[in-house]
Amino acid sequence: MKKTISGVRGVFGEDLNLKDVLEFCNNFSSLIKSQKCVIGKDTRPSGDMIKNVASAELMKNGIDVFNLGTVPTPVVFREARKYGAGLVISSSHNPIEWNGMKFIIEGRGINEQELPRIVEHQENIKSKIGSESNITSTYIEDAKKIIGDIQNNPDIVVDIGGGSAKGFAPELLRESGCNVEVLNEELSQCSRGPDPTSDELSELRAASIKKEIGFAFDLDGDRLVVVRKGEKQTPDVTLGLGVAKSLELGYKKFVLSADTSISIEKYIKEKGGTIKRSKVGEANVIELMLQTNAQAGGEGSSGGFILPEFNYCREGILSSGLIASMLGTSKFDEILNYMKSFFQIREKTKINSNFHDKVIEEIKNKFSKEYSEIDSQDGIKGIIDDDSWVLIRKSNTEDIIRVSAESNDIEKCKKITKDTLEVVKQSYDKVR
Repeated sequence: MKKTISGVRGVFGEDLNLKDVLEFCNNFSSLIKSQKCVIGKDTRPSGDMIKNVASAELMKNGIDVFNLGTVPTPVVFREARKYGAGLVISSSHNPIEWNGMKFIIEGRGINEQELPRIVEHQENIKSKIGSESNITSTYIEDAKKIIGDIQNNPDIVVDIGGGSAKGFAPELLRESGCNVEVLNEELSQCSRGPDPTSDELSELRAASIKKEIGFAFDLDGDRLVVVRKGEKQTPDVTLGLGVAKSLELGYKKFVLSADTSISIEKYIKEKGGTIKRSKVGEANVIELMLQTNAQAGGEGSSGGFILPEFNYCREGILSSGLIASMLGTSKFDEILNYMKSFFQIREKTKINSNFHDKVIEEIKNKFSKEYSEIDSQDGIKGIIDDDSWVLIRKSNTEDIIRVSAESNDIEKCKKITKDTLEVVKQSYDKVR
């Protein structure tokens, strides 16, 4: 089981069981000042069981539960702003046999200071039992106000991936003025895996050839991958398009994760904006956004655009509408052409998590001699030149170390990645 600010998750029935659900929800209750909590789940088969147990434990501790049913993660975040707290039953893009819980306080995910309160036992003495009621969300109406009316009725194909974006993404796009074809509505008949950033998306790619654009969602609807003219775009393109729309709306202050494409940073600065870099991870991006009053930003590696005025989470569904509103405009082509001149490679290598910190420290020593500028706020990032960098990070959820690299020269990017993977291997051999 993995316990991070992104939530707790594991293979249900093995790493994560119902006793764990009871314990974590008991502990979470102590953080809910409003005594109200919205709850929603994605389409995983174990979702109903976990949701029912979680609701019962929250009510036992005097929390009133407001049940949204099967909805995307951004919908739970949106409604949690109104009720004070939220709980998402999901394991995001992980395989179907996984499940987990994401905890929301005052519209945002928990931070590093709150995590121990959830994973360490709390004694809660309550004199009353909370109530449970079903609610519906105004998410589509709220999102449409930001997107506006989309002109020229673009033809769009949406790959739900069997997830909870069903009933939300296609409806939002249609109500905004798009013609929408839907693929993979049902999980039992889905032709692809739960993570669109790693899947080939062959069915969507084929369908997108005759459409203006294609969108693919993960199971809980917060990640979005763009497909255009039969070609799957990198996750950074999703963020780049969201950023371009934000600049068009007049926003200037951005936060980007450490592994987001340098092309997006350069584009923002050329348009008169400013950027701050956060540690990788949705919660880290949002925490820095709150500290700096940033207006937009996100995490390139997960296809996650974030608009704080609307939601403190990756916003796959809102992003699809914002991107659709740019179709046929010069801004849409401008950002895509700008990003095409940069190349990203993201790799990972198996490293026992017990050695992660020692490996990172060993690499830091090597990088400090090799690169003129290094950044160690999240793993170790070597700045090679104005257009090239490499980042080595330990995974919080797996026995792997991630290597991300970027350059405006694809061969240079390949060499940086290959050489760095070799450095990681050598460092691992040494510290073992």
